[in-house]
Amino acid sequence: MADGRIVDIGTGLDGDEVVDCTGTTLLPGLIDCHVHVTVSEINVMHRLYRPFSYQFYEAAQNLRRTLEIGITTVRDAAGADLGIKQAVEDGLLPGPRLQISVNAITQTGGHGDGWLPSGHCVPLSLPHPGRPPSLVDGPDEMRRTARTLIRAGAEVLKVCTTGGVLSPGDDPKHSQFTPAELDVLVAEAAMQGRYVMAHAQGTDGIKNAIRVGIRSIEHGMYLDDEAIDLMLQHQTWLVPTLVAPVNVIRAGKAGAALPEVVVRKAEEVAEIHAESVRRAAAAGVRIAMGTDSGVGPHGTNLEELPLMAACGMSPAEVLVATTSSAATLLGYGDELGRIAPGYRADLVVVAGSAYDLDQLAGNVREVWKDGARVVDSGEPTGKTVRA
Repeated sequence: MADGRIVDIGTGLDGDEVVDCTGTTLLPGLIDCHVHVTVSEINVMHRLYRPFSYQFYEAAQNLRRTLEIGITTVRDAAGADLGIKQAVEDGLLPGPRLQISVNAITQTGGHGDGWLPSGHCVPLSLPHPGRPPSLVDGPDEMRRTARTLIRAGAEVLKVCTTGGVLSPGDDPKHSQFTPAELDVLVAEAAMQGRYVMAHAQGTDGIKNAIRVGIRSIEHGMYLDDEAIDLMLQHQTWLVPTLVAPVNVIRAGKAGAALPEVVVRKAEEVAEIHAESVRRAAAAGVRIAMGTDSGVGPHGTNLEELPLMAACGMSPAEVLVATTSSAATLLGYGDELGRIAPGYRADLVVVAGSAYDLDQLAGNVREVWKDGARVVDSGEPTGKTVRA
């Protein structure tokens, strides 16, 4: 390795230092395509009683925990601003590199609108100078908001084209935003070299997103045959986040302050969600790993992998979805997700077989990012080792 990149691969190579990997498996750095690093739990009352700036210190902890299990790159699906991204890049915080969306675009009354029947408004991510508000209605407001988010540093634009599980006032099966509004968003993103990801759970909202050229469907709970065919035709990605409804159900059972309707929705969609992913995988839809961490605890991201395998994906296919496929979705396919000369030296040393997906997180021994050994036996080091 030199200058943070892999120089050569093989045996008997000459290097300044040698790392003994006997009895282990070497993987590329893992990638999670859907996290919320400023969110640590979905207990609304806990969030309400914490100071505004507390979320940024939580983000530091969440980033560290994510890195420790071998995830060296994440796409933040709303919450992280440019300051958090730059703090990681400058070495102020240990963590995976971030691709950020800044905030999620939603319509009035849509998933992401924090309005409650009481009249109070409690959004998941409060706006601040680095995280502009993103509640919009109509093509003109969509255009302005897209431009504002890009100005704030968004590398991808996230939009909610359906309702969701965590928002008590809407239904995951109902679509949000018209094709005309979504067309404007995709055009604005494309003009600035960006793409769009869609929170999309219901069938009609999924199809609306695919038809206008949105790059990835996040969640994809209610996929029918036509939606799957459209994804294949448009080469649309699916980021399943199978563990997300599981974590909502767990939180409800643990006593989190969640409306009964939220837990009920999670219970209703869990098996439907798995069946949709099973059918999409069998049809050959492009799949990349994502967890919606923040809904569940950060550092447990790899729980997603056995769930993907339970949907018919082989362990090898799951690992591809978590490495090279995820890198391609994020636009990093020429420098991340593979162990090859010229690629960034993001590496994970795993004890035993990496195909043991249930035990993968506990088997991580070392994590390297850009040629620096940042985790050694689960402990961050901050030490650069040239090999």
